[in-house]
Amino acid sequence: MADLEGSSTNKTQADSREEISEESKLQFSKDEETLIKRMYNLVGERWAIIAGRIPGRTAEEIKKYLTSTYSSKVE
Repeated sequence: MADLEGSSTNKTQADSREEISEESKLQFSKDEETLIKRMYNLVGERWAIIAGRIPGRTAEEIKKYLTSTYSSKVE
């Protein structure tokens, strides 16, 4: 029984580490933020096109960034 409880605790810790690392990925430079806003105004919710202009960023990251930052405007 103790092993089962310990493994669920480890899984919870791993999950929280993943969330923290995911949040840290959503830190964008000022240049990236400006480009994302400009591209969004030009092409709308075409996340892959926006991400294609920023090396190392995925469409999912761009969407998460915009929806978390401007949740009332982007949905």
